[in-house]
Amino acid sequence: MDSVDLEVLKNSVKWLETGHKVTLVTVTKTWGSSPRPAGAMLALRDDGLVSGSVSGGCIEDDLIHRARTHTLTGTKPEVVTYGVSGEEARKFGLPCGGTIQVVLEPLARAAPMQALLEKVEQRALVARELDLATGASDLRAAKADEALQFDGKRLVTVHGPRYRLIIIGAGQLSKFIAQIALGLDYQVTVCDPRTEYMDLWDLPDVTLVREMPDDLVVRLKPDAHTAVIALTHDPKLDDMALMEALKSDAFYVGAIGSRVNNDKRRARLRDFDVAEEQIARLHGPIGLYIGSRTPPEIAISILAEMTAFKNGVVLPDEVRVEVAKRAQATAPGCVIEA
Repeated sequence: MDSVDLEVLKNSVKWLETGHKVTLVTVTKTWGSSPRPAGAMLALRDDGLVSGSVSGGCIEDDLIHRARTHTLTGTKPEVVTYGVSGEEARKFGLPCGGTIQVVLEPLARAAPMQALLEKVEQRALVARELDLATGASDLRAAKADEALQFDGKRLVTVHGPRYRLIIIGAGQLSKFIAQIALGLDYQVTVCDPRTEYMDLWDLPDVTLVREMPDDLVVRLKPDAHTAVIALTHDPKLDDMALMEALKSDAFYVGAIGSRVNNDKRRARLRDFDVAEEQIARLHGPIGLYIGSRTPPEIAISILAEMTAFKNGVVLPDEVRVEVAKRAQATAPGCVIEA
């Protein structure tokens, strides 16, 4: 769950507790090109104030108008579809004639939304089931592969913990990765027990810790919404953290270094009795091959690969650093460092 959706829940609770009426808007289906996916949410206050987004702004404008003109007066959830005709697509600014179906749900009390918010902040994966006929909702534990479901009568939305990124090492590259990761909506923790690296950090939204990296990984218990990357080039720090991360449910575990150094790292991990199937999860050399040389370019390469795995994209071997550099190294007249 990204911070945008968390803000929707938080603002819904806050507005309800201060006496406002709130309508929760959830995208349930899209056709053609649409700016926001199914599951995107928006909270609409009775005076037209909004939190979140369900489109590029066009549908929000219509919802704000309806709130301010008091035409959102229903007491039960309703289904609204935008952009069915070409004229509506032009009116609401939907790209390529796209169509968006949303559920408008009047929220009666803050307590149910507060309960959902608390479970999400506790890093639980939660399903919320809404009965459109009655407006009643219930919470339950969601399955790992569960997604939004809507049959016209019952809406099931899945709310999970915010994605986390654990960075081992506080060097220059780590700063660029942290900055970009914050823009991608990750909750970023940087770990480095070496004080000479940590004292000059100035990113206020990043959590800095000085404990040993393996202790941190054990304490944070990486789950399927967590990525761990090791960037110190120091085996005493990187390898110990990787040993714990590779045993966890982290969706992505990577390490900086050349092909030769990563081969040595894998050998060291075997010496520590890390299983082959766990070692196979390690991304190293880390990142996609985009010809990157500077720290900002390397950061983009790493986060591009991490994003692909987060989104379930199967990458061709040709874009992996190890494969691409090996191909270059074997090209006639080409000499490249390992």
